[in-house]
Amino acid sequence: MFPVINFRCRALIILTLLSALLMSCSSRKELPITQIQRQLKDVETFTIILDDMQEEGFFSTRYQHKYKIVTAEETKETEWYDVPKEYYLKNEPFLGMAILSKKDGEMDNNVSPPGYSYVGDSRYGKWRDDGSGGSFWEFYGKYRLFSDFMGGWFRPISRSDYNTYSDYSSRRQPYYGRNNEYGTYGSAAKTYKPDFFERKMSRQRASSQSFGDRVNSRVGRTKTTFRGRSGGFGK
Repeated sequence: MFPVINFRCRALIILTLLSALLMSCSSRKELPITQIQRQLKDVETFTIILDDMQEEGFFSTRYQHKYKIVTAEETKETEWYDVPKEYYLKNEPFLGMAILSKKDGEMDNNVSPPGYSYVGDSRYGKWRDDGSGGSFWEFYGKYRLFSDFMGGWFRPISRSDYNTYSDYSSRRQPYYGRNNEYGTYGSAAKTYKPDFFERKMSRQRASSQSFGDRVNSRVGRTKTTFRGRSGGFGK
């Protein structure tokens, strides 16, 4: 008996150590956005937008991100990258938002609506009168991509919006717009990324069907068991 117990204890210890080692290796694995940032180390100004997210599988879920990289010269969409579950959940509210920006060599990892980190800087644009007592930001032609692929795809950035964003940024809090229109749960994302919501609904339906099948299977086995017992009592 003792050798068997000892063997089982040793096996359990080995499995525990292997599990801890795997978790440690996983936690040390470099995030895709860190890899992208390193590849762009010589680019002085850029923004990385969380362009899309998806979950694959039910029993062993695979979490993935796709990014959009915007510079003054071009916009590029990346491939799908695997990301850790905890990182995926942490960034789940930020679909379509800038999660990392670099302006003239200075990094900014405060989450914001795309383009906001460049607003108010006279090197990138200027404020224009909107004709009703307010003003909106206009990017210079060189930075037109910032307008087309960031703030401009939804609506112009007003001075009031920017002032509120600045207050949130000073407190290191994400800013979702005056009506919470940005981010995964905002109105802009539903227009910007309809495929994301279609996939999410399909996944929810598939999950519900799978759960229903499991319940029906269990109910069926229970009924069969009860019938068997009833038949036994009749004998």
